[in-house]
Amino acid sequence: MTLEDALAALTDLVEPGRAEQMAVYHKQSRTVLGIPNTAINDLTKNWRRTLPVPDRVALAQALWQTDIFETRLAAAKLLTQARLRPDTEAWELIQSWVPEFDSWAIANHACMAGQKRLTADPARIEQVETWTTSDHMWTRRAALVITLPWTKQNFPKPGDLEIRDRVLGWAAEYVVDQQWFIQKGIAWWLRDLSKHDPDRTRAFLDTHGAKMKPFARKEAGKYLP
Repeated sequence: MTLEDALAALTDLVEPGRAEQMAVYHKQSRTVLGIPNTAINDLTKNWRRTLPVPDRVALAQALWQTDIFETRLAAAKLLTQARLRPDTEAWELIQSWVPEFDSWAIANHACMAGQKRLTADPARIEQVETWTTSDHMWTRRAALVITLPWTKQNFPKPGDLEIRDRVLGWAAEYVVDQQWFIQKGIAWWLRDLSKHDPDRTRAFLDTHGAKMKPFARKEAGKYLP
């Protein structure tokens, strides 16, 4: 499939009058076409089913480079798949996108694709850790979003616990950063963790909660008993 074919397929899904509303909601200065997320899901699901992995990676790269809101979402969705072999090029491509993150929707979709590649090879956590000291706020936030799968295990293996504690260490460094998206990212990680590991969540809040913004501290402890 060529980039032109993909753009034509996406354009066919545009809903008149939707673009302006989406641009305001997502605070976009880039072009927004006005395509529902569910429609992009269905289209990219079909692409994943029919395109070989190298072609998917190439198309994802081309779609991302157009710098249209929905094409960047589609690029991420093309790579959001648990089994992707080989996946080295996909992982490298996702990493290359991180410094360009500038909005939560694009960043979250790309990180969802990255979560699959990170859980497929947890050793990649070493690369993710380098993001935590970036000057780019969205890169630092991505380190939390891409590691969310480690909040969800009820019976984590020792290696998973090591990663869980490692990310909590990053979050402890982040608490003094008062930027809303960083505070929201910490709260998101802790809130999800609290459903499976309330003791670690409570210990984190006891130690670091006073440094968090009140809304973030409240959200982090939302599901604690």
